[in-house]
Amino acid sequence: MIRLFKHYIPYPVIFLGFLDFFLLVLAAELGWVLRASQIGMDWGTIYERPGPVFSFAVALQLALIAVGVYGNESLQSLRFAAARILVAISLGVIFLSLMAFILPGITLWRSNSLYAMVLAIVLLMVIRVMLGTILDNDVFKRRLLILGAGSRAKRLSAISRRQESGFIVAGYVDMNEGPAQLDGVVRRSEIEDLPQYVIDLEVSEVVLALEERRNALPVADLLTIKTTGVHVNDMSSFLERETGRVDLDSVNPSWFIFSDGFSSGRRISTAFKRSFDVLMSLLLLLLTGPIILLFALLIKLESKGDAFFKQERVGLYGQTFNILKLRSMRADAEVAGQAVWASENDPRITRIGRFIRKVRIDELPQAWSVLKGEMSFVGPRPERPQFVDDLQTKMPYYTERHMVKPGITGWAQINYPYGASIEDSRHKLEYDLYYAKNYTPFLDILILLQTIRVVLWPEGVR
Repeated sequence: MIRLFKHYIPYPVIFLGFLDFFLLVLAAELGWVLRASQIGMDWGTIYERPGPVFSFAVALQLALIAVGVYGNESLQSLRFAAARILVAISLGVIFLSLMAFILPGITLWRSNSLYAMVLAIVLLMVIRVMLGTILDNDVFKRRLLILGAGSRAKRLSAISRRQESGFIVAGYVDMNEGPAQLDGVVRRSEIEDLPQYVIDLEVSEVVLALEERRNALPVADLLTIKTTGVHVNDMSSFLERETGRVDLDSVNPSWFIFSDGFSSGRRISTAFKRSFDVLMSLLLLLLTGPIILLFALLIKLESKGDAFFKQERVGLYGQTFNILKLRSMRADAEVAGQAVWASENDPRITRIGRFIRKVRIDELPQAWSVLKGEMSFVGPRPERPQFVDDLQTKMPYYTERHMVKPGITGWAQINYPYGASIEDSRHKLEYDLYYAKNYTPFLDILILLQTIRVVLWPEGVR
């Protein structure tokens, strides 16, 4: 790794960043030349227009960094990289528009910019395809040293072997906690200087996977390792970052208290979220009103009972509210209002109901709850009070998911297939806690975009 401004950056990322900047300059120059050729203008040389060409490259390079194009997911997944690059190009255009307003003449003409943007997308993706073909997939993966050789370290070993994993394990250190559950571990007593051992392995991060920290945590060594620029992380925070969920098997109350997240300084984000909810719910109700009424009529014609149904759900801070949906089951689906988990190929679902569930039309009336402020477009799915009472007794931290408004779609819905069991609820809770802990408008936008994928490929929708 190279150290820039007291920050260590992997050499492959530095290389890719410089390569991207060169390609952005090339895209800007080619865009200029193409447009000049079309209108019969002498295009001259790049030295005559350093401002427009380099302002384009700098703006888009900053946007690439801002949206995480050099993060682990983008380096390992072409699909993820493509999505991030498209977002970066959009942000870059906004930034260039502001620059053009403040400093006229410093940016490309609009016609030049259009060509340059298209060329930038093509060039950035082509180089990633080429690098993925030529280079080893491990070239962009971070090297880790795991302190521990028990069941926790074994879990990290299993994750590292997954294709989508963004790290490789350079070694395991048995901290004398008991029998090792992994092969090839090095005992702590055999390492004379742990910080030097970390440097020799060229690792970028040390992860604590200790079964018991008392009398096993090398505080002095970890302090030295930290000051050399190597990141030191506990297993819970590491798994949160790598998996996008809060791992209930490794967290404890103190981790929630002292870790980042659940910030009270989110007033601007909350105001933005509410404004977006009001505007979009009004627009959605206006645009889909005829569709809702059409399927309400079809539901009435197919089976007896009301076309709409209200159902009590648990919302923000545990307060209950009534959710409004198009009825997709028979009117007698629940006896005496007793909550029942939906099952695969549930016989209670009508023919029209099966279709509207598949394409999520039954969810459209919930926009009314969003407009009233009881729900948001994005958030944990609201559950029935009976289910909540049961789940709170069977899994820890369940009430913490109610610290944000429930939503029509959510982080759990786009990351975990539909499930109707206690174990499924536990997995979805891990994603819900991650969302409640790390909410940002960007995460909301990402979830809304990914919801399109869920609608198009509705695996497990019930």
